[in-house]
Amino acid sequence: MSDMATNLEDKKISKNFIELIVEEELAAGKNGQRIHTRFPPEPNGYLHIGHAKAICLDFGIAENYQGKCNLRFDDTNPTKEDVEFVDSIKEDIHWLGYDWEGREFYASDYFGKLYDFAVELIQRDLAYVDDQNSEAIASQKGTPTEAGTFSPYRQRTVAENLDLFQRMNAGEFAEGSRVLRAKIEMSSSNMHMRDPIIYRIIFTPHHRTGTTWKVYPMYDFAHGQSDYFEGITHSLCTLEFVPHRELYDWFVNQLKTDDYAPRQIEFNRLNLTYTVMSKRKLLQLVQTGVVDSWWDPRMPTLSGLRRRGYTPESIRNFVDKIGYTKYLALNDISLLESSIREHLNQIATRVMAVLNPLKVVITNYPEGQSEELDTPNNPEAPETGNRMIPFSREIFIEKDDFMENPPKGYFRLFPGGEVRLKSAYVISCHDFKKNAETGEIEEIYCTYDPETKSGSGGIQKKVKGTLHWVSAPHAFKAEVRLYDRLFMDENPDGHKDKDFTEFLNPDSLKIMPNCMLEPSLKTADLSQKFQFTRLGYFCLDSMYSTTESLVFNRVVGLKDSWTKQQKG
Repeated sequence: MSDMATNLEDKKISKNFIELIVEEELAAGKNGQRIHTRFPPEPNGYLHIGHAKAICLDFGIAENYQGKCNLRFDDTNPTKEDVEFVDSIKEDIHWLGYDWEGREFYASDYFGKLYDFAVELIQRDLAYVDDQNSEAIASQKGTPTEAGTFSPYRQRTVAENLDLFQRMNAGEFAEGSRVLRAKIEMSSSNMHMRDPIIYRIIFTPHHRTGTTWKVYPMYDFAHGQSDYFEGITHSLCTLEFVPHRELYDWFVNQLKTDDYAPRQIEFNRLNLTYTVMSKRKLLQLVQTGVVDSWWDPRMPTLSGLRRRGYTPESIRNFVDKIGYTKYLALNDISLLESSIREHLNQIATRVMAVLNPLKVVITNYPEGQSEELDTPNNPEAPETGNRMIPFSREIFIEKDDFMENPPKGYFRLFPGGEVRLKSAYVISCHDFKKNAETGEIEEIYCTYDPETKSGSGGIQKKVKGTLHWVSAPHAFKAEVRLYDRLFMDENPDGHKDKDFTEFLNPDSLKIMPNCMLEPSLKTADLSQKFQFTRLGYFCLDSMYSTTESLVFNRVVGLKDSWTKQQKG
């Protein structure tokens, strides 16, 4: 069996329609059985979870069929592009586990070739310079059922068009005063074929080519030609490019010199509930201070998800689950959250942290004494072993884990009640103290049963509640940030009469500044993920943590509380 066949045989998931197309073409010997894809991001913002779906497909197809995948930046609009975005995109792709193996290209690499091709189209009377502004051109486009009208400049001579186009690039004309249009068909049923604009004048310096060019190609003109120049076999893009495919093929057919041509195939984009994916809207959230940056943990950007604590494995698994089809869909964000829970459940160390501390004094435990108790690092991964945690006379529990007058069915601590402390002892409450002014409970007084030590072979007393805790003398204070969904509405982008910002969740970030954590977390690093017992999965925050002051982010809760809220 060949290596390729073995690779395909090993795949655990059913093939999507794109893989079936690829296999059919391989069997037919198309393109000399070459598979060459590309991921073509615009460097005008940070990549988000939707881009992850495209990355996994572009690089995954190449990986699965022993092909190649290029990284090519679509840097055709210098007014919106920045090196910062280029660097972030490369970091995100590597973080997801993919590599372009040195095949890093830019549309700007082909500006000379694209310009020459535009000149060739003019010489073949297939392009002309139009002096109208964009509004006038749009008004002449017609409708899907009515033909457009010819530009008054459509019949310019080849010589006049060549002269004007060269002068456009020399900077003789103002921005917006002239464009170069392809001369195709103003009565086409496809609006994109009605003499599309292929070049416009821009004076903003380019981040790679500086002021060399004064005219820049439009996406539809640059994209297919760049694919052709690089020998791309499959140009995979989202469904909104279906009507662009005819134009893509038209340009390639004017350029190609043999039977080879890249094939555009469209798939459904990733839309996610309680999220917006528009770069423009994400930029608005950053610029208005709703979030602190593109990499805010509430953002759907890959850098935001990485800072939040998501793993590349969880994102790739999520993409596999939702799959690739030709049907628009709104994917439930709970499926993404489930993917990260599944992965962190396997790899996260179980630790104890108290977010809202209430002191408990164990009155029959010797003063000044402490001991080390054995606890597993991760029951799902026994090979990770155990660690020792300190226990003493004074501990902290969560304020919510004690009630003076509990309702029926309350299985946590209350006067006269008893609970087990995880990996420790059973304790019984016999008294408590309130603040004289506020009436708040300040301290709980309990006794412990030394015969009920966990894992000691002693009395395994049955109690209905188990609490997490930390030893007060050994714990350290840290800030914990509880991140939640940024929007309260399932589809914040889907209301024509309301702005998406009206659905922002006011509780998307809750900062807990006085949390008490077990001492093992003092040496935590950014690569580690933790399950705070009973509270969820957490990780260090890469922006706010310092050696003197640690800040932890909640990645996700232990279960989907939103489903319960919506049903309620």
